[in-house]
Amino acid sequence: MGVVTISTAKSASRSRLSPDQRRAQLLDLGVRLLATRSLDELSIDLFAEEAGISRGLLYHYFGNKHAFHEAVVRRAADDLIAQTAPPVDGDPLHRLTVSMTAYLDYVESNHEGYLSLVKGAAGGNETMRAIYDEARAALTDRIFREDAQAEIIPDTPATRLVVRGWSAMVEDLVLSWVADPAGVSRDELLAIMIASLPALVEALA
Repeated sequence: MGVVTISTAKSASRSRLSPDQRRAQLLDLGVRLLATRSLDELSIDLFAEEAGISRGLLYHYFGNKHAFHEAVVRRAADDLIAQTAPPVDGDPLHRLTVSMTAYLDYVESNHEGYLSLVKGAAGGNETMRAIYDEARAALTDRIFREDAQAEIIPDTPATRLVVRGWSAMVEDLVLSWVADPAGVSRDELLAIMIASLPALVEALA
């Protein structure tokens, strides 16, 4: 008497969470599972088993499979934006280096999930496309929002077009390299990613 089992403790812990907190907890788990499997492989049955909940409870929180997938991908995109934020201090190239290193780290650690977002956006899924575009805009617009970056990236229509193209190039470089490094070291890849942006902007002069 008086002994609380692990399952009872878990149940008690769950009961203390608000619906929003519990939903956020489930999304965190979804993002972790998505890191090593495609969105199609993230089935309701698999997730319910990993979360220790019923399919019915999952539907209660997310409505349906598509809404669940979209919520997980949006959380993953938010994580990408947060994890690749450049530091407040430092010169522009240092800040760019930190941000690009974090981006490479993220794609390496969450390759399958990131690839699912890219493919979903390219495949005509409007919601996935919107999430992808929002994430891409956040990653590129921050270059112009930060005063320090203005020293090497002036904010003009031409440079915005170049930065958008550079971002697409970096994404393709990283995804290709993760799939097959082809003799290119991680440091060499980062050097290409970082040096190419100011070089492209300089070409506009």
